[in-house]
Amino acid sequence: MKNTIKKQLKNVLLLGSAAALTYTSVAKAQDSKISADLIVRNAKVFSHKSGFKEAFAVKNGVFVKVGTNDEVMKLKSDSTKIIDAKGRTVIPGLTDTHHHPIRAGLNYNLELRWDGVKSLKEGLKMIKEQAARTPEGQWVRVVGGWSPHQFKENRFPTIKELNEASPNRPVFVMYLYSKAFLNEAGVKALNYTKDTKFPDGEVELDKNGKPTGVLTAKPNAMVLYKTLGATPKLANRDEERNSTVLYFNELSRLGLTSVIDAGGGGFFFPEDHRIAKELNDEKKLALRIPFYLFAPVAGKELADYERWTKSAHPESLHDLHLGSHYHLMGGGENLTAAAADFEDFMEPRPDLPANMEAELKPILKLLFKHQWIFRIHATYDESIARILNVVEEIKKEGGAFPDRFIIDHAETVSYKNLQRIKSLGGGISVQDRLAFQGEEFAKQYGNKKAETAPPIADMMALNIPVGSGTDATRVSSFNPWVSLYWHVSGKTVGGFKHMSDRNRLSREKALYIWTKGAAWFSKEETLKGDIVEGEFADFALLNKDYFTVPEAQIKDISSDLTVVGGEVKSAQKEYSELAPKAPRALPEWSPVNFFGGYQHNR
Repeated sequence: MKNTIKKQLKNVLLLGSAAALTYTSVAKAQDSKISADLIVRNAKVFSHKSGFKEAFAVKNGVFVKVGTNDEVMKLKSDSTKIIDAKGRTVIPGLTDTHHHPIRAGLNYNLELRWDGVKSLKEGLKMIKEQAARTPEGQWVRVVGGWSPHQFKENRFPTIKELNEASPNRPVFVMYLYSKAFLNEAGVKALNYTKDTKFPDGEVELDKNGKPTGVLTAKPNAMVLYKTLGATPKLANRDEERNSTVLYFNELSRLGLTSVIDAGGGGFFFPEDHRIAKELNDEKKLALRIPFYLFAPVAGKELADYERWTKSAHPESLHDLHLGSHYHLMGGGENLTAAAADFEDFMEPRPDLPANMEAELKPILKLLFKHQWIFRIHATYDESIARILNVVEEIKKEGGAFPDRFIIDHAETVSYKNLQRIKSLGGGISVQDRLAFQGEEFAKQYGNKKAETAPPIADMMALNIPVGSGTDATRVSSFNPWVSLYWHVSGKTVGGFKHMSDRNRLSREKALYIWTKGAAWFSKEETLKGDIVEGEFADFALLNKDYFTVPEAQIKDISSDLTVVGGEVKSAQKEYSELAPKAPRALPEWSPVNFFGGYQHNR
């Protein structure tokens, strides 16, 4: 054992003293010569590597011992914090491989969430209650995270219902990037008339040519983006910080310890990153947030990446060991607007423009030169084929080439293109978008195609790195347990089983692509993702046993205690005193103060 530890130390010396400290801690713990900072005992501890154990110890932010209660308690001292799990299940902390947390944090306090609401009647009641407390000049907003199929009524709200729920305050309700609904007060506040020149999208008009309030993303979602962008923002930096803290706390409450930021439209770097960076510098981030830089302005993408590659640099493993929870990974998910295959499964697939390859190639070559990895939004096989053509062409020409890259979404990717992704060293980040729109996908492309959307079984058979995520918040819900339910059951939130049994995952495999498998997407696969000695002490103590609850109850799981690097980030029930108390949302009328985030009890 000592020889093995010496080898590990030798191999990591180049990473710096912090990395060496990790392995030194493990070595000393195995010799029982140190005391643990934290011990969790009497637990059902799940490890991908070693199955179920009873307890573990943490020192200097890493796991130093995993085993029986008796083995681990040997590392106890007078200063060790002891947590009795009382038989609860403990899992490695979850990682969302495709999310938009920084943008979402800047908007969270303004949004009424329908995530988890079980009836439209209840959703409309929430709007009515919130409208009564919303001051003049502000809006009631429901932006993503829900599906009409989750409601027992199994339908969208009508404009009449929205008008009745909120006759005086503007209301904006958006369903993925497919449709949106404005009440009469919303249409009036935006001054939408028969003479308005709308961006791309369809606007329903009444017999007099006046907009009714129904907006449809056809041929793309520009009318939805522009409408949402015209609504008020939070008033000041204090409100933005408060909103960000509360959103990150909500993610932590659900067992997330890492959330990879895939950028976002209408979202700029470094301006819109200032709160996340500030929290990281103060060591107050509740999550690890690796991020990618998204080119937000069509026609200026290459110029943005030229500027960013000169001023920003991806973090090294050494930096990660020094405790940075906010770090740059590379470019994407939008590299150029020409390569964005907008997805709306209620509408036919769009074709990418003819100039896509010419715009994408110089951006990729620039990123490769600076050792940035890239990720790219690619829903359809036809788009993926053309993107891979560009990647293969660059590789054939020689020169710098990344050790990995990421295809995002890939709902209709073919086996042939999976083979190409594998040979090029790529990975695939899949999201649970079909949990919210599987019914529409099946109607558009047929039940047979829906069985393999996405073809996860083929991805895994080819040993392609696969990670899971949500694409929250404007599309799917931010709740990772909805995604885990979808992977395990093959069903949408409305109960429609679109996925074939072959593409469903066991609970262990579904958890793997949310933990250890997900770590590959931030180049941290040797640092985190499991409860084993030497890895970051990121874990979640669950309120229910994920491995045994009925499938339908997976969606209702949350974390009673979430820990990142040995530090408690959120705590509920008997553990609540272990975490800082969350502040009230600002402004005071924020829906978060009255409804919270994911609606577990609605």
